[in-house]
Amino acid sequence: MKSPARRPRLAVIVANGITGDSRVQKTAVAAARDGWDVTLVGRSETKHVQRSRMGPIQVVRVPVTAEYVRSVKARRTHPLRGALTQFRMQDQAALNHYRASYRAWVRQTSAETTWSGAPRRASLKAVLRARRAVYKLRVRAFKWEQRRVPKEPQPVRDWRFDWPQLVDLDLAFGPVIEELKPDVIHANDSTMIVTAARSAARLRASGHRCAWLYDAHEYVRGVEWPNPRQAYALPAAEAEYIGRADAVVTVSPQLAELLKDDHKLSKLPLVVGNSPVREVIGSGSVRSSVREVCGLGPEVPLMVYSGWLGPERGVDAVIDGLPELPGVHLALVCSRVTPLLEQLLSTAETLGVRDRIHLVPYVAQHEVADYLSSADIGLTPFRRVPNCEVSLPTKVSEYLQAGLPLVTSDVRVIKAYVEEKGLGEVFSWDDPATFAAAAARALKRRDELAQAITEDVRKELSWEQQSAGLLELYRTLSKKTPPVPVAEVPWTVQETPGAPRVGSSSGKSGMPVWTPLGSTRVKLGIGPANYAGQGAAFAQAISRAYPDVSVEVVMNQRADTFDYPADVYVDAARLGELDVQLQQVKRIVGRYSHLVVDAFMPVFGRLNGDTIAGDLAALRKARVKVALLSHGSDIRHPDRHLERHEYSLFRDAPEGIAEKLRSKAEANRRIADEAGLPLFVTTPDLLDDLPAAKWAPLVVDVASWAADTVVMERKRPVVLHAPSKRWTKGTDRIMPVLTELHDRGVIDFRLAEDIPWAEMQALVKASDLVLDQFTTGSYGTFAVEAMAAGKPVIGYISDAVKATTNGELPIVSATPATLREALDSLIEDREGAAAIGRASVEFAHTYHDGRWTAQVLSGFLK
Repeated sequence: MKSPARRPRLAVIVANGITGDSRVQKTAVAAARDGWDVTLVGRSETKHVQRSRMGPIQVVRVPVTAEYVRSVKARRTHPLRGALTQFRMQDQAALNHYRASYRAWVRQTSAETTWSGAPRRASLKAVLRARRAVYKLRVRAFKWEQRRVPKEPQPVRDWRFDWPQLVDLDLAFGPVIEELKPDVIHANDSTMIVTAARSAARLRASGHRCAWLYDAHEYVRGVEWPNPRQAYALPAAEAEYIGRADAVVTVSPQLAELLKDDHKLSKLPLVVGNSPVREVIGSGSVRSSVREVCGLGPEVPLMVYSGWLGPERGVDAVIDGLPELPGVHLALVCSRVTPLLEQLLSTAETLGVRDRIHLVPYVAQHEVADYLSSADIGLTPFRRVPNCEVSLPTKVSEYLQAGLPLVTSDVRVIKAYVEEKGLGEVFSWDDPATFAAAAARALKRRDELAQAITEDVRKELSWEQQSAGLLELYRTLSKKTPPVPVAEVPWTVQETPGAPRVGSSSGKSGMPVWTPLGSTRVKLGIGPANYAGQGAAFAQAISRAYPDVSVEVVMNQRADTFDYPADVYVDAARLGELDVQLQQVKRIVGRYSHLVVDAFMPVFGRLNGDTIAGDLAALRKARVKVALLSHGSDIRHPDRHLERHEYSLFRDAPEGIAEKLRSKAEANRRIADEAGLPLFVTTPDLLDDLPAAKWAPLVVDVASWAADTVVMERKRPVVLHAPSKRWTKGTDRIMPVLTELHDRGVIDFRLAEDIPWAEMQALVKASDLVLDQFTTGSYGTFAVEAMAAGKPVIGYISDAVKATTNGELPIVSATPATLREALDSLIEDREGAAAIGRASVEFAHTYHDGRWTAQVLSGFLK
């Protein structure tokens, strides 16, 4: 029998970390849906290769060294001369060490001249004079050499030496691409053009037919690069290799014409605009809206700027014009706080408009249009620099798909498009007064302008339409047609871990171990909540993944809490005392380079208040890089949870609990929105309340939970339920069903309450089925431990949580109303139940052994 045709292979390569690059991600998904075997290759933020997947798409992140960069720098410094002038002193730090060593020797030797006799004293003085002369000569020679090495040398007109980073990228990416043996290489941006050209040529030389295309996201010659060497090198590399590409793709007709003319291309590049996926807009997948995050009612006028904040983006004109727009608010959708953003906010403070500016976090690329749709108008206030003049930026498509009229500066392409279609108002890019007038007109005409966003406009600016030509180009270049399209790959596919790797996660004693804080590149603090020992578990996972990170785990210790592993225990009853507070300041400042704050708790005791917000200014001044980690009730909003879930735990919460947690969640959400820090959550349901966060899964010692027993072989399967607090698990709502089935002899039901944790493992391993929670829509540590033991788990899982794991979560979802049906189904199909148990083990290893969590945190730790 003839084997089915191999799917053609596509390598989509990009020099960034992939996350946040919507064009690259949508390209990969579109090709996968068309039936291609796709590998997405990007840059690792660590020293290790990182592997994951997006549905069927393999994702590989490659570490990039700076070996070639260092070799080029060494050539610039005249090594022969430097060997004499800077012998054994490579940098300022080495000079400082030499000075300190010399001063110590002088003090010792000069003291000996007093203690010695006359002959010895004369000899020592001669040695001091000679050594002093050598010392002065070496210091002068070092400074002389430093003055002759230019800090920013001018271009030598060879891109390999002017921007050797391109060579290091090629050395890192090339072998990975060539091992894949793709039929087509899709190179994104000028940083990948060298690698694509060389890899394709090497593959062809080996006998493998490989085509490659260059995707020019911007006008490289028109970018204001930060230094002259880069400004020469990137256009030069593009010019050298663009003519060798089998095809060229770019983002606008105007840029296509420029590329054709500049490089004398025989064919006009294919235009593929970076537009949103139309199919998913309005699907209800977005977890919140810009207006909701800002905390504004529908009657408040709201402008939005979405995307990178660079000097050329012109947001300063918006800030300067805001005083002339009383009552109008501005949402800035940005990924992090940068010096430029701090400068803009300082200007806003001076102008008295800071209270009307809201920092709003990013969301997944497929959610952007729905996320923005609650605003009134979208802003593109670009300055008139060459790169901004030649294309419609992605944000224009996103605004229009969101139904937002535009207020744009008079950059050529956007201005022409807006005026032709009647989609908004235009202002002079360097005149804030004209911006304020244009924004006022747009707000007044908002409904009229929105009507111009027709079905034809939306269709034209959709990824489905834009990417169709790209998919056809792949087929033309490769002369291959995918055997069967894979339409079931959703546009909303999420990145998930790669293949599971089983391994023990604890030391020989069974207790967690991690690299203690020391002289490493990154000195990380984690705390002070350490709920369920997750701070310690995170520390261990990070230490295993990154040898250059050392960790200190801190836990606020209370009389009623279990002492999970930690390095430092702080008496929670004394957090208000000044001496305890100053101890915490001394322990953190000057010792940590990074800090993961869990549960929004303050890290300096209550020196600056009851939340982390008061400590952030001091941490920022101390140059400590901070991330916020949420576990559950610190961010889960009771009212929103009640709206989303019929059997929400807050329906059964003791009196006063919901009010207390509502206040906490709202305060912490404000901190998260305003701080501009990296955000992480340990359970996927919390993304509903903190949509800008990344899911860093709970970490469990999965190997220690492995069980040899086969489930569902007993006539009466043992069903275990172990609530810590009944109201949080929905215990009282499911007890009638369980009691009835137990009394009828259908199941052997065991309720484990107030059981020491050391005994809980034995109970789980001895069970056939484990019941988790029926109130939150997610799953926690206990469910992961049961899955690691190979037990089918039943609990209530929301659709959003299922989507976060691309439907791979093997927990059997049930509510109190459907629990009986779920149990009957598992008992009737015992083979199927056993298969769920095996899938549960794989899932626990894949997501919860700490490897995926460490990779999620890699960007923060870089």
